[in-house]
Amino acid sequence: MHRPLVITEDRDLLDELLRVAAAAGVELDVAHAAAHARPYWRRAPLVVVGADAADALAATGPPSRQGVLLVTKAADDPAVWRKCVAVGAKAVLELPDAERRLVDEFAEAAEPVVRSGATVCVVGGSGGAGASVLAASLALTGARRGLRTLLVDADPLGGGIDVILGQEHAIGARWPDIVGREGRVSFTALQGALPTMGELTVLSWHRGESPPIPPEAMRAVLEAAHRGCDLIVVDLPRHVGPAAAEALSRAASTLLLVPAEVRGVLSASQLLIELSRHTSTLGVVVRDGVLLPDVITRSLGLPCAGVLADQRGLADVLNRGDAPPLGDRTPLGRFCGEFLTTLESR
Repeated sequence: MHRPLVITEDRDLLDELLRVAAAAGVELDVAHAAAHARPYWRRAPLVVVGADAADALAATGPPSRQGVLLVTKAADDPAVWRKCVAVGAKAVLELPDAERRLVDEFAEAAEPVVRSGATVCVVGGSGGAGASVLAASLALTGARRGLRTLLVDADPLGGGIDVILGQEHAIGARWPDIVGREGRVSFTALQGALPTMGELTVLSWHRGESPPIPPEAMRAVLEAAHRGCDLIVVDLPRHVGPAAAEALSRAASTLLLVPAEVRGVLSASQLLIELSRHTSTLGVVVRDGVLLPDVITRSLGLPCAGVLADQRGLADVLNRGDAPPLGDRTPLGRFCGEFLTTLESR
């Protein structure tokens, strides 16, 4: 993949542009003189021209192209719009005021192919329902199908979804490392920072104190994943705070996992009041038990997304530190496969 091109002889401006690019998680090609830009001009996804280099660049007669920006640090340069026209720039960005837009431009240029990934939220209707195992299983199934997948652990008190995958010691960033993130960021940068296994990237927690997720950070992560992934699975806490609400508002499907027993249904009905404030894409996954699935779905007033039988030996597998078995004959494997097939057909 080609990198954005910066053309400037101004060292202070270059330092500023490198800092902004780093905030977007993007590496740059740099031409320190206008004449040096020619090999990169056509293939760069974005060209950022310093106002100091604009006249020299125009004198080289570069071919017309899309995606050129003129950047200046001078607030009252009367020649800036003439320079903008001379290099064929689509806009003039004045730093530092336009820094946020430039971060967005760099991030978008780093991911020219938009995947428009679908977000699936998973939440337990009651404590211990098994929502985290279901979320991890959906993400694993998607990745094994060749879908570029992000698994997001949005529950700071859940113990870490990476443990379910046997990846708690994997090297990479966790939520506390990126909670300051807001605005646009490339998924390529996220993927490079987070633990990744094949097509599956995981955002979970360090052991120890877990600060709440700012909604701005959740928004930045999900927007990047929507552009860069095929599937995003979010394991939600049962308390719907601002970050969880952000995820719910983006969900193509929200799975409420409900044990088939009276207290489980009563607990789920209470949670449903809060969930319904943020999403209408709700479906019930019934954990096999005493009550019939149609009794549960009628009680909650939601469609049934599936019935999940108990999986023999699953607890032993997880306690050994292994990922859930997801063969076609396992309850989890069957449900996840059928659900993703339905999701992909929408």
